[in-house]
Amino acid sequence: MKDFESKLNRLETLGNEIKKDDVGLEEALNMFEEGITLARTMETELNKIEGKVQQLINQPQPPKEKPELDLFSGLDS
Repeated sequence: MKDFESKLNRLETLGNEIKKDDVGLEEALNMFEEGITLARTMETELNKIEGKVQQLINQPQPPKEKPELDLFSGLDS
C-alpha cells in the first residue's frame, strides 16, 4: 500500500508543479505524461483491490451450527 501512497503523492506533486508559471511547455508535457501513466497504473491497482473486496463480500458463508441444548434429555426415562 505504501507504493500506492507514494504514487499518489507523486501525482499530487506533479499536479502542483505543472500549475507553476515558470514551467516550460516541454517540461509540463513530460510531467503531464508521467501523471497520466501514474493515474492509469493506480486505476489498475484500485480495480484489482475492488475485485478482491467484491470476492470477499460475495464469498458464501459456511453454515453456522445451531447450538444444541440438552434441556430435556433424560425426561423420557
